[in-house]
Amino acid sequence: MSKTTTKTGETIETVEFPSFDASKATDQFRAFAEKGVEQSKEAYAKLKNGAEETQKVLESTFETAKTVSSDLSLKTIAVLRANAEAGFSHLEALVGAKTLSEVVELQTAFLRKRAEMAVEQAKDLQAITSKAVEDVAKPVKTAFEKAFKDVKAA
Repeated sequence: MSKTTTKTGETIETVEFPSFDASKATDQFRAFAEKGVEQSKEAYAKLKNGAEETQKVLESTFETAKTVSSDLSLKTIAVLRANAEAGFSHLEALVGAKTLSEVVELQTAFLRKRAEMAVEQAKDLQAITSKAVEDVAKPVKTAFEKAFKDVKAA
């Protein structure tokens, strides 16, 4: 800073003029810009890694869903086939019945067996469906847990 002293009468006034060093300001601006670029690169890298991980999780989830869907479809077809075979067998037995009491007995046994079979099939389908939901949700759940852990760490 430069000082100028002037004497007026008996009063001396001291006036200071601030000096501006442009090279320091340029250096500070450059450092600020470089830091901003570096932070932008880090943010982009994190975003890119997150997108790649998300893509992998989605691919894994869709593949698992495809496999599980196929298993569930096959089990459903097996259940339908078993029900159709049981129905045709019952129809053959009814055609061969000689008396009304034999028809009633066959029908009663058939309905009891069908009820037991329906409960068993429902349990099987429920178990397969529960496993399917767990298998499909597992990669997504793992990815979210990892993401939240990373956010808490940051």
